[in-house]
Amino acid sequence: MNKLKELSVFFPAYNEEGNIKDTVSKALSFLPDISETFEVIIVNDGSIDGTPRVAGELAAEFPQVRLVNHDHNRGYGAAVRTGFSESRYGYIFFTDGDGQFDIRELRDFLPLISECDIVAGYRIRRNDPFYRLINAKAYNLLVRLLFGLKVRDIDCAFKIIRKKVVDSLELKSESQFVSAEFLVKARKKGFTIKQKGAHHFPRKEGAPTGNSISAIVNSFRELFALRGELSRKENNENSQGLRK
Repeated sequence: MNKLKELSVFFPAYNEEGNIKDTVSKALSFLPDISETFEVIIVNDGSIDGTPRVAGELAAEFPQVRLVNHDHNRGYGAAVRTGFSESRYGYIFFTDGDGQFDIRELRDFLPLISECDIVAGYRIRRNDPFYRLINAKAYNLLVRLLFGLKVRDIDCAFKIIRKKVVDSLELKSESQFVSAEFLVKARKKGFTIKQKGAHHFPRKEGAPTGNSISAIVNSFRELFALRGELSRKENNENSQGLRK
């Protein structure tokens, strides 16, 4: 697959005033090479810096760009869910608005998406502080143990997905846990997942927010809520099987 017929791209953004213009500009220069028709959606998750202004200027200048605003900071998961619901085309790609990935590497993902439903990126070398690397390893291990999800880098924000996958899932997460919820539920529905490495670059401007205490607490709350939900469904299915 050399070129897609249509592609929706969205960027969750929270306080990315210094990064979002460069991220979107690179996308606009690259996307015509891989898709006949495309749209770029900026999901501003209640930023309190100049992100809404910069994003609004981009949307006013380029007809392919749309800005969707949350009136307050609802969380990364909410921004991803908004991006999914706003995406109109048959393939959906998303990455964060902080510019830590090179969207041009998406070209190498296209042959894989022709063979599966989801191509989940993993960071070849993660450029984050040491404490975030330790937290990520522990989190990935916990998700693997609880859900049997054998994905190398669950939270990697570099994924291309067939829209039919998104349309068939009910996602609830407001936090970073949305990536795990998405992959767990997609696998349970029988959708196929392939993995591909992507380079991860240091952040140029601003600071990450996903490792705040509140974000971590919300992720674990949603993680155990999903584990409980799936356990109840499994028990109900087993009970119905026994009655038959």
